[in-house]
Amino acid sequence: MTTHTPPRLALVMTLASVMAALTLTAPARADDDPSVPPGTEPSASAPVEVDPNDPDLKLPEGATLAEPKVLDIKQVVEDQSGDERREDTNADVKFALQAEVLFGKDSSKLNGEAKARISAIAAEIKNQKATQIRVFGFTDNLGSAAHGDVLSKQRANAVQDVLDQELNDPNITFEVRGYGEQYPIASNATETSRKKNRRVEVSFPRGES
Repeated sequence: MTTHTPPRLALVMTLASVMAALTLTAPARADDDPSVPPGTEPSASAPVEVDPNDPDLKLPEGATLAEPKVLDIKQVVEDQSGDERREDTNADVKFALQAEVLFGKDSSKLNGEAKARISAIAAEIKNQKATQIRVFGFTDNLGSAAHGDVLSKQRANAVQDVLDQELNDPNITFEVRGYGEQYPIASNATETSRKKNRRVEVSFPRGES
């Protein structure tokens, strides 16, 4: 007796074959998600241990638990102008200040309102009792990469100088870097998006709650 594959199943099998072929032959592309500088990846603590033999778990016969993994919960607050952004995870606090609210165009000299903004960040560092601070500078992709590297480091240094004065704590260590046009958080396709990329980020571990 000859059996025939139902049309619906045949269609599913055909689509699966096409998708598999596309998976094998499609060219690689860059990830659309924003990248982060080395050393700033989420570092959540280990999850609660789960007993795979617990009778209440009710795993299907033959099934096993996957490796445990913690997903960082991120809360993002940005002011209406977009000039300042705060990100909180279970491990870290990060402030991002757009360069325009701190410096003049193509300058690393802090303007009049910069100190107040940096002082507010220093107050939060004290509140969290953090002793390891990262200050990273970034630019857009206009101009040469070499110029962007230098300018972003000079701007990071300027912010770090104010933080150091405000905190006045010999136990605090700083990591200060200028990444230039690396690690954009927007596309650089428009001036609005480039403005987001011109920034200084200050990050530090959260205190014990």
